[in-house]
Amino acid sequence: MKLLALDTATDACSAAVLVDDEVIERYELAPRRHAELILPMLDALLADAGLSIRQLDGLAFGRGPGAFTGLRIATGVAQGIAFAADLPIAPISTLAAMAHNACYERGVQQVAVALDARMSEIYWGAYMATTEGDMVLLDRERVCRPADAPPLTTGDWFGAGSGWTAYHDILVQRLPTVSDWWGECYPRAGDIALLASLVWQRGQMVPAEQALPIYLRDEVAHKPPV
Repeated sequence: MKLLALDTATDACSAAVLVDDEVIERYELAPRRHAELILPMLDALLADAGLSIRQLDGLAFGRGPGAFTGLRIATGVAQGIAFAADLPIAPISTLAAMAHNACYERGVQQVAVALDARMSEIYWGAYMATTEGDMVLLDRERVCRPADAPPLTTGDWFGAGSGWTAYHDILVQRLPTVSDWWGECYPRAGDIALLASLVWQRGQMVPAEQALPIYLRDEVAHKPPV
């Protein structure tokens, strides 16, 4: 299995190649430089892995939620490569990728992801890790005010994402089962590639035209009253 993955949904920009169980990744915190960085990252990774686009089994990208411009960049790049090489795609939730990152880095099993969505809101998703390395979403992903974050099931939960930095006091009061949190957790292409490998194994990849971003909301900024 050979998968190429990318993510530009947040301030982080990353690309990864998964060959069987080995991940090669390039990652950089680079706000507003995603369009400049992502294609050179992909080219360098393929060169490091000794692969061409035609040797890949599929692509994966962070499909959102996240920054509108970043999501359009990732979707456009993934679709362009997939159309040119006739490859299937796995659109992967950026919140699930963040939860996967937290599980790997912090050794936790239940992750409450809160990504700062601006406008006093967060992108929210609660995940539980499986023994196969997948992330199971509880309820649904949503955009909401921090004070409206859904209650969590019992057990020890870990918070991940910039929303925990921006709205820590509100979220801690709202969600007492969260014992610790990591505000600098970002989606990474390596985690997206690993989650996509499970999608590939289940035969659930989609054609390029069906690989679409998920915004969760349509407005980008508050509009002044008319």
